[in-house]
Amino acid sequence: MKFKQSEVQNQRIERISTSHLVVGIDMAKETHVAQATNFRGIVLSNRHLSFSNTIEGFEKLQRWIEGLQQKHRLNSFIIGMEPTGHYWWNLANWLTNKGTNVVLVNPATTKRNKENRDNSPSKSDPKDALVIADIVSRGYYYEHTRQTQEFQRLRTLMSDREFWVAYSVRLQNRIIRWLDIRFPEYTSVFKDWTCKRSMATLNELPLPQDLASRSITEMITTWRKHMHRAGGSTGTQKAAELISQAKRSVGDVTALSEAKQDLERLIEEYERIVEMLGGMQKQILEILSEIPMASQLRSIKGLGPIFVAAILAGAGDLRQYAHGRQLLRKAGLNLAESTSGKRKGQIVISKRGDSTLRKYLFLATIQLIGVNPVFRELHEYNVKVKHMKKQRSVFKLLGKVARILISIVQKGEAFTPEKASHIIAQAA
Repeated sequence: MKFKQSEVQNQRIERISTSHLVVGIDMAKETHVAQATNFRGIVLSNRHLSFSNTIEGFEKLQRWIEGLQQKHRLNSFIIGMEPTGHYWWNLANWLTNKGTNVVLVNPATTKRNKENRDNSPSKSDPKDALVIADIVSRGYYYEHTRQTQEFQRLRTLMSDREFWVAYSVRLQNRIIRWLDIRFPEYTSVFKDWTCKRSMATLNELPLPQDLASRSITEMITTWRKHMHRAGGSTGTQKAAELISQAKRSVGDVTALSEAKQDLERLIEEYERIVEMLGGMQKQILEILSEIPMASQLRSIKGLGPIFVAAILAGAGDLRQYAHGRQLLRKAGLNLAESTSGKRKGQIVISKRGDSTLRKYLFLATIQLIGVNPVFRELHEYNVKVKHMKKQRSVFKLLGKVARILISIVQKGEAFTPEKASHIIAQAA
């Protein structure tokens, strides 16, 4: 499976013919700005077009393009835009639904090319639109393709999940802060404060002053309101430790009533988020069951449903990729190096891609090294035989993971340890 980025770049340039009208659009929340050039970058519009982010504005853009095509006798056109926030989404989808060829330009590319025409760092919406048109005419763009309904649902759900997971982490940090101030000895009894017995304690008797006067029997009776097996040797031991720590706690004793109310609100919100995330987990599993390639990816031991969902949500249909390197570029995990003359710069990852996809590919690789024998052996070989640093070995294996994902999807088969050596040899 051969792949060269330069060949893809040449194909994009060749695609812009002499009969093309190249339109660049600078996106904004309310008013977009468009400029038009031919394939050589000659400006064809007398003045830039400003149009609103409404159906009337979109139709105005369509009439403007048709007028320029008739005036300059051009029978094809291509529209380029920056994926700025979420502002571009509605226009891109409207154009795509009409069969229009829409491509996207990396904002970093626009920023680095804004001085090409006038050798000036000045910035304006019409200038940015013209720069985008220039970039498209030189082939520095990538396709905007609408995914099928299942992938769109998965992307929306995973984006929503990311927000609530981050919010859950904030709540957990806030609760830990509360314990550090009010009951710093608490974590010596419960290493995991989210376990059932701990949550029962925080709901009923969170303050050391509430616990100090209680007996072991009273503590176990309180826990039974929230869990079935509250007693036993473990329950008795935990109750005794908790009461002992409460009696000699050095926690803050001011504003206890307000502090208790604060914790009640935090615990209530945290439990609500946990329940919500559990519901999202079920939805994710349902959507994955409708995507055949998800079962192929899950055949890799250690690649759980959340990792699979995150990869498919960020990358879309993996069948559209010809090689694992394309997936790495999508995530910004392709290598970048700065060299000049005798100076050889350090090789780093470009980080020019989807940060969420990049995060989950990295975490998935860490998980595979931990639980999958194939990847664990490869990691040990890199570290012990090739004397690589552990971090470098992880990123090398990350590239192999990307290649294997694309390979098994293209071949339509599950991952098996017996075939692993053959697949990995091809991936290398």
